[in-house]
Amino acid sequence: MPDLSLIMLGAGNSTRFKHSVKKQWLRFGDTPLWLYSLKNIAKKLKFSKIIVTCSPKELEYMKRYDDSFVFVQGGDSRQNSLKNALIHVETPYVMVSDIARVCIDDDMLTRITKKMYESDIVVPYLNASDTVVYGDLTIDREKIKLIQTPQLSKTSILKEALDTDISYTDESSAIKAKGGKVTYVLGDKKAKKLTFLEDLDDISCKKAPSSDIFVGNGFDVHQFQDNKTMMLGGVKIQESPGFKAHSDGDVAIHALIDSLLGAIGAGDIGELFPDDDMRYKDIDSKKLLEDVYQFVTSVGFEIVNCDITIMAQTPKLHSFKSKISQTLAKILHIRPIFINIKATTTEKLGFIGRCEGVAVSVTSTLKYFDWTQK
Repeated sequence: MPDLSLIMLGAGNSTRFKHSVKKQWLRFGDTPLWLYSLKNIAKKLKFSKIIVTCSPKELEYMKRYDDSFVFVQGGDSRQNSLKNALIHVETPYVMVSDIARVCIDDDMLTRITKKMYESDIVVPYLNASDTVVYGDLTIDREKIKLIQTPQLSKTSILKEALDTDISYTDESSAIKAKGGKVTYVLGDKKAKKLTFLEDLDDISCKKAPSSDIFVGNGFDVHQFQDNKTMMLGGVKIQESPGFKAHSDGDVAIHALIDSLLGAIGAGDIGELFPDDDMRYKDIDSKKLLEDVYQFVTSVGFEIVNCDITIMAQTPKLHSFKSKISQTLAKILHIRPIFINIKATTTEKLGFIGRCEGVAVSVTSTLKYFDWTQK
């Protein structure tokens, strides 16, 4: 169907999911849910273009999974995210689905596409099987339709219907309010939307996450700078000298961040916190690590352990190792035993041996969040 585009809405914050991992990043095997849902539809229908809306923080990371799609920054609501995506739609028809609706089968898609040219929008629905009460009023359940996605619309009509300040929860509501023709087709109970963590029990096509372990390496060097406090591993070591850097210069945390980003394939610290961005001027690196931890967990990973080697001729760090371990463990929400700190000299060789600076190497291991153990 070359005259049809697909929009997958995945920019939500998953607030109702109530977990540090966003539902769009749960792994089915080694595939994140947003991509799993997308491929489930794309393998059954041919689309001229596939557009994915996503959080601004996740846009570049999503591209690393498959850059053949068009990734669009989402808005502050489902409707605004959809409007952002529609800018990129050039086909006369567009199918819109939520990434949280995972198990959409062939028969349901066939029922939708069969009516494609007969209406302004085709909408799948389920009948209500229980008694429905609104306030004190019992409603005739035969007149109730529980609306699902994907919904298939005429692109021009949908764009026009959404050109309003009125907020709608789905496409059919907007088109219906505009006077458009709505065709309803039977949906499927298996196409349940994943909203709450416990909804995973009802997702029929789910697949347990892979048990793979991911390893990332980080390495950083900073030279000394007089009249600057030395922070190392989130701990104050001495008043002066500190480290020459755009931030507070915490070389241990910077290497740790790179190791975490490396393990999940998310680039490096400079991509997230550019050294020409004044927001990070003299910033406490612990705050950067907190941001990275939140990102790492939100996209579906758990930290297993971190092994940190600090190479310094001076200062002597033996008395600080335990405090560094405890400080970093608190930020990363793991036990201190899983943050190993090693301190060594270079036997007076090189720039470290000449007491010009410090280097740190970090190896971190991570795994997917195992939602089967929720």
